[in-house]
Amino acid sequence: MGVLTLVAGLLSACSGQKLLNTLTLGTGYTKASNVVFDDTTGLKIDVYTPTGASNAPTVVFFFGGRWSEGSKDLYEFVGAALAKQGFVAVIPDYRLYPTVKFPAFVQDSAKAVRWARDNAARYGGDANRLFVMGHSAGAYNAAMLATDESYLKAVGGSRQWLSGMIGLAGPYDFLPFTDDDIKDMFGPPAGYAATQPINHVDGKNPPMLLMHGEDDVSVFPKNTRNLANKIKAAGGPVETVFYPKLSHAWIVATLSTTLQGQSDVMRYSKDFLLRKSGLKPDVEPTPATLPP
Repeated sequence: MGVLTLVAGLLSACSGQKLLNTLTLGTGYTKASNVVFDDTTGLKIDVYTPTGASNAPTVVFFFGGRWSEGSKDLYEFVGAALAKQGFVAVIPDYRLYPTVKFPAFVQDSAKAVRWARDNAARYGGDANRLFVMGHSAGAYNAAMLATDESYLKAVGGSRQWLSGMIGLAGPYDFLPFTDDDIKDMFGPPAGYAATQPINHVDGKNPPMLLMHGEDDVSVFPKNTRNLANKIKAAGGPVETVFYPKLSHAWIVATLSTTLQGQSDVMRYSKDFLLRKSGLKPDVEPTPATLPP
């Protein structure tokens, strides 16, 4: 069985992520593990620093998992891949349902951004080139920080801290809720509208790159289309990339060094991060899709 077939079969579970971590070579970067970033909750963070990095763009990546599962430990393949491209990657944990409900996981994400800004220089990063990025539920967290400034204001900051946001297959406009756990997680009903990133668009967001696979049956691509259209109508900066044959799991899996040849998600991400950092981008990527 080939690596691609094996990973494809496992991506719906943690096994796929663990396999990608196993296939990740620990060269070209250093990793600082389990650094506490919030004394109140004891939440921890991992930092991946490119070898010899100084004033490198810094990316805070939030993992997905429907706000009820997942861990930073499953995404070493993302941290390593970003570091190998020259970026300081910061991957935090955040509290999950049912231990907490909305907006706790967004508040935790804001605290992680505050920590990254305060500590970027210690790990070879540049606090003035700070980005948020996420997949699925993690993309939601990042989008909320980019569209609703109240979360960063609560930790002493603002959206001016952010040079940009990258969202992979994020749920940004997913009302009405149909699943009982989601209704409970984001309740009470009177506040449902405020849980949606699309309802916070004011045209003042940091630059956003939103990517989505058309073959995504977990988070429908309309989430990205609707958010992008709302931002454009409000005069805000947004870019989109859609992949006709990319699924929900593959869009993040192809960030890994093992699978980067299967899409250009990393190339688009790198190009965006460099451009919005005021650095010279690589050759502009062209859309690629997975084979049928």
